Amino acid sequence: MTWFKRDTHEINPTEGHEVRTQGLWMKCDQCRRTLWKADLDANLQVCPNCGKHFKLSARQRVESLLEPGYELVDLELRSIDPLEFTDLKPYKARLAAARKSTGLNDAIINAVGRLGDQEVVLSVIEYGFIGGSMGPVMGETIARAVDRALERRVPLIIISASGGARMMEGITSLMQMAKVSAALARLDAAGVPFLSLMTDPTTGGVTASFAMLGDLNIAEPGALIGFAGPRVIEQTTRQKLPEGFQRSEFLLEHGFLDAVVERKDLKAYLMETLRWMTEEWQGGQRKAPPAQETESQTAGIA
Repeated sequence: MTWFKRDTHEINPTEGHEVRTQGLWMKCDQCRRTLWKADLDANLQVCPNCGKHFKLSARQRVESLLEPGYELVDLELRSIDPLEFTDLKPYKARLAAARKSTGLNDAIINAVGRLGDQEVVLSVIEYGFIGGSMGPVMGETIARAVDRALERRVPLIIISASGGARMMEGITSLMQMAKVSAALARLDAAGVPFLSLMTDPTTGGVTASFAMLGDLNIAEPGALIGFAGPRVIEQTTRQKLPEGFQRSEFLLEHGFLDAVVERKDLKAYLMETLRWMTEEWQGGQRKAPPAQETESQTAGIA
């Protein structure tokens, strides 16, 4: 009769047994489909069913755009706690936890490398580091990226994903809006292209400063972009906001963006755009190409 006896050892795993499927699936919060994580990784963290663009880390952004052999720079800067700030937990504890989880000293990294055939300076915000908040380290890091772009006379690309200024460092965080905007003004005066890519979310002081100052302002589909959040605006104005308010498609329709580009098309789009911009601008002086050529180039990035 032992033929029908169930082996309880197989039903109740031993202490060292691991469930191999744990962490291999996730649910899309937009279409509610269950997704195999390997498929999501292969699709650049975009849901294959509904096109929802999930967040990428700063390092993933760099790897997806730059050719192998790029160099990460300006990583040594670290935030301090000038106000000895404490809310639900001490600010020093938040910094330590963010550094441990992301492997970064702050919420941004700079990279120098090639996007196709074009040398670029890339500055990418890490949302996983205290919500990609902007403090003095971010301001200084972007200012250094501008200096590198000026020195090499190569385009600058900033990829934003931020909740705004880091208020745990007080007024010094808000000062970065002016600092970075002034640095970008020098870049513009020198005729060096600056492209701004906004991802979900790009809000607060980042939107109110450098994120909207690009020679070309583009965004990923469905990205939340704005200064104050929709709930704050509704409470202030006491009006119901339109459907999709502050999403990238709404901003494109109302003239606040130049383009909305899907992640799978982003690298090719940037390569074509930079080819056109670097041909059009030489030494800060605009060339005068034939009208027919200009029309075809414009159509190529429309």
